Amino acid sequence: MGEDGPVTYWPAPHVDVPVHATVTLPGSKSITNRAVILAALADGPSTITGALRSRDTNLMIGALRALGADISGDDETLTVVPAPLGGGSVDCGLAGTVMRFLPPVATLAAGEVAFDGDAQARARPLRTILDALRRLGAEIDGDALPFVVHGKGALRGGSVTIDASGSSQFVSGLLLSAARFDEGLTVHHDGKALPSMPHIEMTVEMLRRADVEVDAPADSRKAQTWTVRPGPIRAVDWEIEPDLSNATPFLAAAAVTGGEVSIPHWPRLTTQPGDVIREILVRMGAEARVFDGVLTVHGPERLAGIDIDLHDVGELTPTVAALAALADSPSWLRGIAHLRGHETDRLAALSTEINRLGGAVTETEDGLEIVPAELHGGRWHSYADHRMATAGAILGLRVPGIEIEDIGTTAKTLPNFVALWERMLDTALSGPGVAR
Repeated sequence: MGEDGPVTYWPAPHVDVPVHATVTLPGSKSITNRAVILAALADGPSTITGALRSRDTNLMIGALRALGADISGDDETLTVVPAPLGGGSVDCGLAGTVMRFLPPVATLAAGEVAFDGDAQARARPLRTILDALRRLGAEIDGDALPFVVHGKGALRGGSVTIDASGSSQFVSGLLLSAARFDEGLTVHHDGKALPSMPHIEMTVEMLRRADVEVDAPADSRKAQTWTVRPGPIRAVDWEIEPDLSNATPFLAAAAVTGGEVSIPHWPRLTTQPGDVIREILVRMGAEARVFDGVLTVHGPERLAGIDIDLHDVGELTPTVAALAALADSPSWLRGIAHLRGHETDRLAALSTEINRLGGAVTETEDGLEIVPAELHGGRWHSYADHRMATAGAILGLRVPGIEIEDIGTTAKTLPNFVALWERMLDTALSGPGVAR
């Protein structure tokens, strides 16, 4: 039995023919949750079109509503009307963007804001951002979930030095609210290399679109200081790109079956880390091309292993690990020690689950070594981690008999994953088609 009832297992579909499909995906979680926060703190009403509606984004919307923001609209179009923020309760679920982006917002609320989340979330590191807020003038009880922010309606701000090597979300969380701090904010990172830099670049770009003055390092690997000047956050009508990280399992389906999968509306320029999947798939032997806004990946006859540093795009690791486990030569995934603090310890989870199916995966100090091995069916545990679940689905395409625990955890960022996946595979059996 699980905490909420019996554990369920989903028989991962297996195909013996190449996958051919077009898959249309909903909006980016990372952009949606940043846009909702900026809209709630803006100087007037905003509209967000193409918004992702998933567990993580619904938790963000629900939290901001609980603090007083007026957020309405249908599934993909939201209207956000800012209002004075007050006390309330925030359910973080297992969403890093909620538990790390909203404490700075809560300091601007007039009242106590109580944060809690899923049982697994209570082990996720939060002290970096909570201690930073304390040094900037906030009063906070607790160092991990559950904790309480005693909002005073304002925060002094100023300068703070943090070690954000555990997550780029610590930097982004501080920057998103910083223009509303009395003195603005200067954040300096002092520690090991920052992971997931594209996500910080996404935050800076979105702040600038909202007319917030941000000084960011031209080369963030050499200078790691960000300054946000105090002032209004302009209301912006946001259009959300498709979630490129959610696209990766579908593109992987083409790579591992020698098929062809297309994703429409692929952005020409983007700060989303998921865009790097194109380079990864090409290095592993696939073809990837963008024409008229559509990315098409054609899989190779034999998938090659890869030696790659995924430090900046760590969220792609489960997909790349699944690809590597099905390749015909060894792979080394490097620069991802920080994944031990994600939804689960992703390095331990991936090595455990792939090895459970007969794989040969070894954890290294900062990543994984994956040697090709004959895989067999069996149960694949998801660890309440959406990307672990989709990694299992990729393996299931080539390995019959894989059963994935709690496939429903994919609702964290892609509520209709199962329907999209099964529709994509229907086309593999009946000819080219479209999965929506």
